Amino acid sequence: MIYLIIFLASLILTYFIKNHAIKKSLYVEVTDRSSHSTPTPHGGGIAIAITWFLGISYFYFTDAMDSPLYLALLVGVIISVVSYVDDLHELSAKVRLFTQALVAFLGLYFLGGLDSLDLWFFSFENQIITNIFAFFMIIWFINLYNFLDGIDGYAGSEAIFLALAGYILLGGNHFLVLVFAVLGFLVWNWHKAKIFMGDVSSTLLGYNVAIFSVYYANQEAINLWIWITLFGVFWFDATLTLFRRYKNREQLSQAHKKHAYQRLNQSGWSHDKVVMYSIFVNIVLFCLVYFISNVFIAFFISLILLYTIVKFVDSCKTFN
Repeated sequence: MIYLIIFLASLILTYFIKNHAIKKSLYVEVTDRSSHSTPTPHGGGIAIAITWFLGISYFYFTDAMDSPLYLALLVGVIISVVSYVDDLHELSAKVRLFTQALVAFLGLYFLGGLDSLDLWFFSFENQIITNIFAFFMIIWFINLYNFLDGIDGYAGSEAIFLALAGYILLGGNHFLVLVFAVLGFLVWNWHKAKIFMGDVSSTLLGYNVAIFSVYYANQEAINLWIWITLFGVFWFDATLTLFRRYKNREQLSQAHKKHAYQRLNQSGWSHDKVVMYSIFVNIVLFCLVYFISNVFIAFFISLILLYTIVKFVDSCKTFN
């Protein structure tokens, strides 16, 4: 019953947020870097954030959720609030980075840091090394999720996939809370989108994935690589694109349309087609970690798969 309430609350909240955004003319304007042809209201991710925090709070106060995980996830309120202000007024890069660093620090504090970093043949137990890695991983996940929120249904479907995969592999009511909180929003965001998510939720989702990665890695070190493999569609595209732009000596802070999903859309693929194929790739990644007992082998196979996909995208729309 609680999940139905979360879904309906997210669905209805998104509807009212959409109408409010239209009334207040809170639109994402079309530019030469947009993947959309018409101005569209934004801020729908507020519904995800509200229902997410209420949902996990319900399970925490009914003793169905671990305290360190709840407190670490609750830190996401900070990134959501600041990101919403950024949606409205475009904050400076320094403010955004400071906020990301703050939530990364607080999230790690409540989780007790990252215990170890397993690299197959050896592992790091030094807390300085492991926590520096985790700190920058959280910041990177926040940003890359924001980078990949660019076409209808893409960021939302990724969140639902990750939450479902987490629930199947690891259990936990919080995963189902995320599924239904995002699903209510996704009804209004599927192509053609009636409203966009906005930074208020895309940064939160990236933060959540990072916190899940650290929390479950502390239970079993190889879980970190399971999360990294499952998150492959997003982090591989964002990281490789950033590296290629760096090689081209581009200004990295400048907006662009060079991510794989954007180039597929430019080559003629509809939003729906890109999202459906990404879901298929995600299912393949899930099968790798589910059926292959050695998670490192699954990870390396996923790298080969993802690189092959990028080369296919290059053949559709060259990277220049």
